[in-house]
Amino acid sequence: MNWYFFWIAIYVVVILFFTIKYVKHKNVDAYLINNRSTKTLPLVFTTLATFVGGGVCMGLIAMGYTSGLAAVAIGIAYVLGFFILYFFAGKIRTYGAEHNIYSFAEYLNRRYLKNHKNSAFPKFFSGMISGINILIFFFLTAAQFVGMASLLHYAFDVGYVTAAGISFLLVITYTALAGLSGVIITDSIQFIVIVFMIIAIFIPGILADTNNFTSLKTLDPAMLNGTSEGLIFLLGLPLLLAPSVLTRMDIWQRTLSAKSAKTAKRTAWISGLSMLPFYIIFPLVGMALRVDYGVGIDPNHATFEFLAKHTAPVLLGFATIGLLSALMSSADSFLNIVAMTAVRDFSSYKVGFQSKADSFKRIRIAVVVFGAIALVMALFFADIVNLFVAGITMNILFTPITILALLRKDVYRYKRAAFASILSGTIVILAIFTVGFSTGNDGLLKIAFVPATLIATIALFIGLYRQKQKVKNQIPNQN
Repeated sequence: MNWYFFWIAIYVVVILFFTIKYVKHKNVDAYLINNRSTKTLPLVFTTLATFVGGGVCMGLIAMGYTSGLAAVAIGIAYVLGFFILYFFAGKIRTYGAEHNIYSFAEYLNRRYLKNHKNSAFPKFFSGMISGINILIFFFLTAAQFVGMASLLHYAFDVGYVTAAGISFLLVITYTALAGLSGVIITDSIQFIVIVFMIIAIFIPGILADTNNFTSLKTLDPAMLNGTSEGLIFLLGLPLLLAPSVLTRMDIWQRTLSAKSAKTAKRTAWISGLSMLPFYIIFPLVGMALRVDYGVGIDPNHATFEFLAKHTAPVLLGFATIGLLSALMSSADSFLNIVAMTAVRDFSSYKVGFQSKADSFKRIRIAVVVFGAIALVMALFFADIVNLFVAGITMNILFTPITILALLRKDVYRYKRAAFASILSGTIVILAIFTVGFSTGNDGLLKIAFVPATLIATIALFIGLYRQKQKVKNQIPNQN
């Protein structure tokens, strides 16, 4: 019996049941933010499913195989980031409900473009903020497609291009139908699957392959002390990646969908505490493979190699389809955000918006268009680690202007400083990404966020100083 087909049939039936029974979109609010009514437990599950789902699982296992405990630094940074989020989550949720905000990019546009003059600047600002956020999630969505295509290739022996095309069709079909309310339901299911896999497969396999961790000492010391990607990467993550949790569009979408400000705050600290074990176990899986096989494995296939070694056919089929569903869940969440950003946020400098019915239709069209673009990226850059790292680190560029927006009421006075900050940081990181991807220099991709964020921060402070000097020089003229 082909257990892959058996488990995928079970999965499809379960998803169709929950979609038909619970996912009913009477308006765009339900599709995008679950009517701002999500309770704590499902909100925690969907948050964790995004941060420890299939793409993250496979990406961290691959990174653990190539870089060792350096991958754990990502988890430590995110845990710190969620405790930072705790202090702002209630404020974000309240502001979103009071001002009908749907996303992170829309929040920045509203805050920085308040009381703006009727000029071309708001269009440039809004377009840049939303465009860069879309690019970030192209990287992350493409990483999910790479993972899904690799799984389908592994399980059903189809070519990578064909597998990527099947992945694309699965994701856009479900995303167009389900929206965030559907994602929350499937995320809860997939999070339970991931937990089961950790308990039943990953932990016993790690202990067996490493002889209860004693064999890990045979690895290169840099893999054990976390320095295999360099000190810049290791130190830069807690300092710069942690506060960037405040800039993650998927986190904003879930925070805005919370039932109340209290629910949003509670979700932040519970999610932060809960995710660290996953970010330790996944890299350890990769390190166990490195102990067992040396350097002869394609990192993209590391997860499958581990599963094949430690599972019988029945459990292997379940684990493979479980990972596939988790990847699909993350991909449809990312596509949902990208489509919403394209349709709503590009026009959020305006006083009003198109009708909700029109938005609904345009968002679904955008899902197909942007899904196709992410598919092309996955075909040309079929490296799940590099796509994953590029997506999460590029997001850091928004940290300086986001913190400013959350702390100051008159932040609209500094809109040009914010524009200069994001523009300068983006130019730097894209230049480094171009060199890194074109030359295959993975090290450049992993540290690109450090100089880019420093330039963005410096540009913001220069802009703040110039604005204060401008105001100071205008005071004598008013007397």
